[in-house]
Amino acid sequence: MKKTVSEFREMLKTVPPLLLTLTVLAVVGMNLLANKSIINRDWLALDCGILFSWMAFLTMDILTHCYGPRAATLFSVFALVLNLLMAGIFFLASRIPGVWGESFVEGSEAVINTALDNTFGGTWFILLGSSTAFIVSAFVNNFLNYGIGKLLKTQEGFGRFALRSYVSTFLGQFVDNLVFAMLVSRIFFGWTMLQCLTCAVTGAIAELVFEVVFSPMGYRISQRIKARQAEPKGEIA
Repeated sequence: MKKTVSEFREMLKTVPPLLLTLTVLAVVGMNLLANKSIINRDWLALDCGILFSWMAFLTMDILTHCYGPRAATLFSVFALVLNLLMAGIFFLASRIPGVWGESFVEGSEAVINTALDNTFGGTWFILLGSSTAFIVSAFVNNFLNYGIGKLLKTQEGFGRFALRSYVSTFLGQFVDNLVFAMLVSRIFFGWTMLQCLTCAVTGAIAELVFEVVFSPMGYRISQRIKARQAEPKGEIA
């Protein structure tokens, strides 16, 4: 345990602050924006969390590429803990008496104010489901990314980074969507197994599009991190 904590502290010293900020921001943002649906049909469901979730997986790919899968997973747990802290603060804010600025609509103030409180306050089973799904998918993404890298003959280059990221992101996002659907949508909202599977696939495809678009940026960041590592200590496998 002490060794793990020590390794994690050493990693935090070398991870660029911007990458740390983006990771935490992505995890907090995707859980908050997941409250707003974009599409909600029997065979397809997308929410605004997609605007942030790609960022979380891209940062995990960068961390895995530079530090190894175990370190990236520990970092994901760290981001999740901070997200739970923020969720607690949001919950307290929703219980503090007061009025949201957007609730001033004549005749609907109470309804809108309650809706906003409930949105930021969150629901326990949604928070539990999203947290579980994220940790499981982070483990799948990080170790799959690492494993693919070990199988490739080419050790460097954007093509290697992209292949690792595309495959791990698609499968990681599929697992994330499926676990959440099984724990939340199926149990609490009565989704069928077909709905869970189709929405998991379509959501993963949408996330993969973001990964393809932003992977060149992720590769450049990973190269800069490696260049700044004065004394590379190898991957934390």
